[in-house]
Amino acid sequence: MQELIKPNQLEGGYCNSLTQYSRFLTREVKIGNIPMGGLNPIRIQSMTTTDTMDTLGTVEQTIRMVESGCEYVRITAPSIKEAENLENIKKELRARGYDVPLIADIHFTPNAAESAARIVEKVRVNPGNYADKKKFENLEYTTDTYQAELERIYKKFTPLIKICKEYGTAMRIGTNHGSLSDRIMSHYGDTPRGMVESAMEFIRMCESLNYYNLCISMKASNTQVMVQAYRLLVETMVKEGMNYPLHLGVTEAGDGEDGRIKSAVGIGTLLADGLGDTIRVSLTEDPEFEAPVARALADRFERKSSDLSQESGVTTHNPQPTIHNSTYSPYQYSRRITTPVQQIGGHFHPVVMIDVTKQNLKDPYFLSPLGYNYSAGLDKYNLSDQACDLVYLGDELPSFSFPGNLKQVYNYQTWLKLKDKHNCYPLLTEKEYIEVEGWKVEGLNFVSINAEQFNNSTIQQFNNSTIIILETSQNLGMQKQREFFVALQQQNIQVPVIIKRSYNNVGADQLMLYAASDLGALLTDGFGDGVWIDAPTTIGLSLVNSTSFGILQATRTRISKTEYISCPSCGRTLFDLQETTQYIRSKTDHLKGIKIAIMGCIVNGPGEMADADYGYVGTGPGKITLYRGKEVVKKNVNTPSALDELIEIIREDGNWVETVAS
Repeated sequence: MQELIKPNQLEGGYCNSLTQYSRFLTREVKIGNIPMGGLNPIRIQSMTTTDTMDTLGTVEQTIRMVESGCEYVRITAPSIKEAENLENIKKELRARGYDVPLIADIHFTPNAAESAARIVEKVRVNPGNYADKKKFENLEYTTDTYQAELERIYKKFTPLIKICKEYGTAMRIGTNHGSLSDRIMSHYGDTPRGMVESAMEFIRMCESLNYYNLCISMKASNTQVMVQAYRLLVETMVKEGMNYPLHLGVTEAGDGEDGRIKSAVGIGTLLADGLGDTIRVSLTEDPEFEAPVARALADRFERKSSDLSQESGVTTHNPQPTIHNSTYSPYQYSRRITTPVQQIGGHFHPVVMIDVTKQNLKDPYFLSPLGYNYSAGLDKYNLSDQACDLVYLGDELPSFSFPGNLKQVYNYQTWLKLKDKHNCYPLLTEKEYIEVEGWKVEGLNFVSINAEQFNNSTIQQFNNSTIIILETSQNLGMQKQREFFVALQQQNIQVPVIIKRSYNNVGADQLMLYAASDLGALLTDGFGDGVWIDAPTTIGLSLVNSTSFGILQATRTRISKTEYISCPSCGRTLFDLQETTQYIRSKTDHLKGIKIAIMGCIVNGPGEMADADYGYVGTGPGKITLYRGKEVVKKNVNTPSALDELIEIIREDGNWVETVAS
């Protein structure tokens, strides 16, 4: 049995170990009949999209969510009337035999929270707008005025804490990156540290009244910010003797492939660190489609942690961390310094490499899914924004000319026999790299290294024409690959590294989620100058290529397409989010590098879309308000003309590009 590492043994300040998977032990919290945290499995939840006043509609959707795998169901309660109707919803569910714990989602309205806390098993409050204010004002606070505001909030918050204690109701203190209060912004700015302090203020208030039935979240649409905030939260809690369970989620992840990859990058990175007790994957789709994605992520790590000791009596009080002195900061993104080799590494964006050994190498059209569209009449290739950079051919030889900017990589012995080596490069094993001399002057070569088996003396021989292909033989081998990067930094070895992960016996959805978790975790820490996803032949090249670029986009390390920050629909939504998102995407998806936020209501409006370039926000029935960043440009635009108005704003800024007919 693997020893259960206790909170006072933290190696990295925010996790049990930086070099092997180990789940961080949290306090158990009771939520109805399904406890969270401690030694319990990772719980799955989602949120209804119906009008909370539609009792039967909400009940029917809740049942579909439960049957799809949700263990908790969250329902919005924007005012006291919705909060009171939660009782009718709960009664109907219980009458139908469903005892799923319900969570009331509260923004702005303490009286709704206090009413809901008497009815449901858990309430969610946002410190940024629960008794605090967000007016996008840059206010100056003295020590005294800051403290006075805290005391005012304490008086507003205390009644809810007392009700939760009386009724045995749990609470989530859910901080969002884009809805920090003006008071927090004035001290910390729009930062992960500000997110953490926003939550810690409310946690301390709860503890001052001996209320501990809490879980905490640090959500953002920017995966780097999200990961850094959760890590800082754990480090901060541990220093203060706390280990509350964590609710993981990426806000406004979007829909389809993009939404799944972005969610997996953020959530999977933290799960790999051993953090996370409940997951909500936020997709702009019906909520019953969210739970299977969350379950697939959780199951992968649950299997890894299933052999943890089931010892009882583990202390959860007053953990004292041992801070790990590493060569990088897990709380602030900084790309590892490398010396570039032919536009790989250095300040160049990470590259995409793909195995094509199983393809028809007599047909140039097989390159179309990789972003190279061949025109036979002109005998040329047209490149898309997601054209991969390198292909691995192993020992196979093509019978046609490849595009001039697509590097070809062959096994070393095959490469030696090539008559024309132009744009062709060798891949050596570690043994070949040590033994072979002479080839090192070729200008670019690749060496395959296993993260678990590498020879430390080998990496000291790397020269300035070498690129490492870093592999791992472990299913959850991210920590070993991270350990290798740290070893390079410790020895000041600046060769570029392409991260390779191989997946067998997986389907398309699993491939996206696993690769996004594994590669995203390293890229988020600033490690990696390229990615290579080795997938089963049953999964087409198109998906492998789009997943590779999607992971780079989600980690903000290479922008190759328009990014949509789209909230999941909920009972507050003022228009059909799925239909609207697809419509806006159809008109703007050629605007490479532009971030467009599509928000269903003002609650998830200017705050939640934090770092978007443009915003499309529902502000009333049939009315849309348009934003440039956080600035309102046009208010209450009629929905039929809103997209045209948004395009005109983008055009005025010089960011519009006309589409080219194919």
